[in-house]
Amino acid sequence: MRWLALGDSYTIGEGVAETARWPVRLAAQLRHAGIDIADPRIIATTGWTTDELSSAMDAAEPLGRWDLVSLLIGVNNQYRGRSVADYRGEFHGLLRRAIALAGQRADRVLVLSIPDWGVTPFAAAQGRDRALIAHELDAYNATAAELCSVHGVAFVDITPVSRAHGGEPAMLVDDGLHPSASLYALWAEQALPVVRGLLAGASANAPANAPAGMRQPGGDIR
Repeated sequence: MRWLALGDSYTIGEGVAETARWPVRLAAQLRHAGIDIADPRIIATTGWTTDELSSAMDAAEPLGRWDLVSLLIGVNNQYRGRSVADYRGEFHGLLRRAIALAGQRADRVLVLSIPDWGVTPFAAAQGRDRALIAHELDAYNATAAELCSVHGVAFVDITPVSRAHGGEPAMLVDDGLHPSASLYALWAEQALPVVRGLLAGASANAPANAPAGMRQPGGDIR
C-alpha cells in the first residue's frame, strides 16, 4: 500500500531522525501488524501554512492515487495570527484534495489535530499567552474535526496528549518547541488502531473502549 503524508514540521519531523517521524514510525508498526504498507511519501516542510502546502502539492503534481493520505496542518496559520475562517476554507480545500488523492475514498484519509505548542519552553521564553494559544488552537481543531465528520474522514485528536507531555524536556528536541521521537511515538500509538481499521477493514476497527480522542469516520469521539 502507498501512503502520502501531508503537513508541516510535525510531519517532516523537525530535529528528529527520519525513522522517528510519526508517519514513518506508524508505517513500521502497521507492517509489524501484518499490513503491507511502504514508508510514506512526505510532502511537508517546517513553517508551512495551509496555502503553502497547497502550493507545494500543485508543484508536485501529478501525485497519482494513494491507498492512504494523512493531513496535519495549521499550526503556522495560528502562529501567524490568521483567522479561523481563513483556515476553514483552506483546510477544506486540502481535505477535498486528500480525498481525491485517495481515489475519492474518504475512509482512506486520516487527519491529526494540531498539537498545542503553547505548553513548550519555546512559548514560555517568548512570553506567549498560553491560554490564548490553547483557545485559538481549540477553534482550529474544532473546525477540522467538523469538516472531517462531514466528509466521513477519520480524525485523531493528539492535542490532549501533547498538552499533557509537550512541555517535558524528554518530549522535545533541543529547540524546546518541536516534538522528540518520544512524543511522536505517542502520536503513532494513538493513531495505530484507527489506521488499522481504515486499511484492514471493519474487523480491525478500534475497540469500543479505545482511548479518548479517536474519531472513527462519521462517528463520535471514543
